[in-house]
Amino acid sequence: MQKRILSYDLNDPICALATPWGTSALAVIRTSGEGSIELISKIFSKPESLKRGKGGRLYHGFLVSRETREPIDEVMIALFRAPHSYTGEDSVEIYCHGSLPGIRSILEALRSIGFRPAEPGEFTYRAFIHGKMDLTRAEAVHEIVTSKTQKAHLLALHRLEGALERTLQNIRSTLLDLQTSIEIQLDYPEEDAPAVPISSNSIQECISAIDRLLQTYREGKLYQEGVQIALAGRTNVGKSSLFNRFLREERSIVSEIHGTTRDYIEATVSIGGIPVKLYDTAGLRTALDPIEAEGVKRSLSLIESCALVLFLIDCTEPNLTEEEEGFIGRLGNRLLRVYTKIDLRKDWYNAPEAQVCPGVSALTGEGFDRLLKQIESRLKEGFHGGTEEVLIESDRQKELLERCKHALVRFQEGIDRNLPLDIVAMDIQDALQAMGELTGEITTEEMLARMFSRFCVGK
Repeated sequence: MQKRILSYDLNDPICALATPWGTSALAVIRTSGEGSIELISKIFSKPESLKRGKGGRLYHGFLVSRETREPIDEVMIALFRAPHSYTGEDSVEIYCHGSLPGIRSILEALRSIGFRPAEPGEFTYRAFIHGKMDLTRAEAVHEIVTSKTQKAHLLALHRLEGALERTLQNIRSTLLDLQTSIEIQLDYPEEDAPAVPISSNSIQECISAIDRLLQTYREGKLYQEGVQIALAGRTNVGKSSLFNRFLREERSIVSEIHGTTRDYIEATVSIGGIPVKLYDTAGLRTALDPIEAEGVKRSLSLIESCALVLFLIDCTEPNLTEEEEGFIGRLGNRLLRVYTKIDLRKDWYNAPEAQVCPGVSALTGEGFDRLLKQIESRLKEGFHGGTEEVLIESDRQKELLERCKHALVRFQEGIDRNLPLDIVAMDIQDALQAMGELTGEITTEEMLARMFSRFCVGK
């Protein structure tokens, strides 16, 4: 029996715009469900070509009004027959012109012949229900759509290809073999056959494999969600100039007048494949102007929430005030000192501070690449691998992996203490329960609702 959750009804044929709602050269409208091919043939100028058409083919023609037979749009139709489609159902994708009136007309025509609008994530939900992907790959679909950098996209694509699923299935297979061995000994305790020994090595291998995945969580989360970095320092040290250098555009106003930046300015950049929300903050000083003072106050509040603060120091005036030293001390390991305007100091590379801190000229770009590498190094401290490593970034995956690991640790401790098999068997069952929830072999309505409701309509 098929499982239903949320407001999804698997008996309904569904449709949705899969491309952004806006004017474009082309738009894609997705449909799926039993009978969807026959339904669309009713408004296609070449109905028999769809009814008899083979899956995986494109068909050219016109969509027409069911009542008047007037043309709606010239289209290309991609035909997919179950189970060889994204959802595992009969499915049609319509490639039409990207005019908003035309898109509306097509969606209205689809509703008139029996399609209903798809719910968020319903196409991927149907793919999961029909066994086209497990939950880790379904999550990867959402991660690809929401990825902010190319690196995040590649890592999510790696998970979509099944890298995480295969790792989890290997762990689960070991646990199932162990559970079978235990159940045989429990069911036939008086048989003459010797008991099958329980391998501590296999349990430790599973725990180690889970540990390796858990260690990638921070890395995966960072690539997917990104980090906040603030440029801080006194007025006129080059924060706005450096901000523009990061963006490769004149976004922030640059002036020799002190206090030009009254409030923080933000923009998103990529550093080492990590999405970074970068802030140009107001110069830190005691301001008489109440507007500037408010800007400094807001900047200080923002700096407290940033994972990394680049504290900029004019290398031609490197001595800091007692107040600045105190500010730096409070930032602790979130601080990276950066000396600016090195093009104005001929002996910069011989200066003591140049040996321990990065220096940069926002005007000429000198030292900027080295600064980027140092920022990347700080952000990636403790990272374990590259694009080919299996990473997790989902809170759900992390929590379930921790549950599985704790159950296996309890099992091993029980074996070491010679506890009865029927007692330690419960720990293996708990571990398998967590693994089943990870891949979707065991699900709850609440969990599926929370996951698929995050998806956009049309995915």
